[in-house]
Amino acid sequence: MSLKNKKILLIIGGGISAYKSLDLIRLLQRKDCSVKVILTKTGKKFVTSLSISSLSKNRVFEDTFGDKNSGEMEHISLSRWADATLVLPSTANFMSKLSRGSADDLATTVILASDKETFLVPAMNVRMWEHKATQKNLNTLFDYGYKFIGPQDGEMACGEYGKGKMSSPRQIISYLENFFKQKDYFKKKKIKATVTTGPTREYIDPVRYISNESSGKQGYEIALELSRLGIKTTLISGPTNINYSNEIKVKKIISGKQMFSEIKKTLPTDIAVCTAAVSDFKPTVKNKQKLKKKINLDKIQLEQNPDILEFLGKNNRHKPKLLIGFSAETENIIGNSLEKMREKHCDIIVANDVSKKETGFNVDFNEVMIIDKNGKIQKVKKNSKKFIASIIAKKIINSFLEIKNRLN
Repeated sequence: MSLKNKKILLIIGGGISAYKSLDLIRLLQRKDCSVKVILTKTGKKFVTSLSISSLSKNRVFEDTFGDKNSGEMEHISLSRWADATLVLPSTANFMSKLSRGSADDLATTVILASDKETFLVPAMNVRMWEHKATQKNLNTLFDYGYKFIGPQDGEMACGEYGKGKMSSPRQIISYLENFFKQKDYFKKKKIKATVTTGPTREYIDPVRYISNESSGKQGYEIALELSRLGIKTTLISGPTNINYSNEIKVKKIISGKQMFSEIKKTLPTDIAVCTAAVSDFKPTVKNKQKLKKKINLDKIQLEQNPDILEFLGKNNRHKPKLLIGFSAETENIIGNSLEKMREKHCDIIVANDVSKKETGFNVDFNEVMIIDKNGKIQKVKKNSKKFIASIIAKKIINSFLEIKNRLN
């Protein structure tokens, strides 16, 4: 059972849906989870400490300073104890506080002190959920790495209908089970992924080179997502301004030749995600001295770089179980991407229009189409590259598990 022996820290917020936390505690106990609860000041207006402690079999935490006779700093000890933190209901006010980095009570200080997964379970009126401020906070929290369970469409306590209804305790349990099941599976099986990202630089002389506008952000975010799902991930990155997390192994390269060499060192790998914008051409010779303006440009001869995606797709000996390519296009996006997928023998191709200034290269946002071998197209509207990465990672995980199930 994927939740067996997991330690869940439950933070109960102030909303009418708080009463569902009691049923959730009961269900978590049935799954052999250890549950500790922080009851916020507003949460006390909807549920009692006595009910919570009776179900959780643990003391309920309420005050930032905790037990005056205890030597523990509870915002530290609780964050270290938990395998995951779950906040429900996550109200508009609580999301607003988190998005600002507030730490004015035990609940918020625990979350800021934690390096574990934090799951937010929103519950609010549909108009509050749709408000620009809430959506802005939602995107900020997503960029911080918080995961969201819901909200659902449905009838609310106020009598209105729409998105904002809190996910049911059973839906929450199902989400957590699936999350930990996948994470435990990938760790146990020691699944490996290789992700390429960023541009390459093909030097003409000591100061000039052929390159492109790729920032490397999309590939980096995908690598982070895969790593946090328990996959041993190596990121091979061209020159970028990214401050890399120590959560993933990073190999830095300059040229396409170097990237090709590094990716061969990672083989065999289970999953390969080729987001890097490798320069198609390179000078046949790098001049040792800076070229002068008067030089005959015909003397600069170009040759093609190794096609890394094609090499991986056609390498029968070391072909990854799942190969994902990226298609940066300016016209005929779907047609060109489908052709690339067939030619390179990809399982999935992610297409984006790099002619748009607000998405794609060297910006924080993207808009993509995820195309699989069956021709199914999943359009993902403009959003942060972290959000886009989470959607792509989910597609990768589901596709990989489907392949494993077929082989078994």
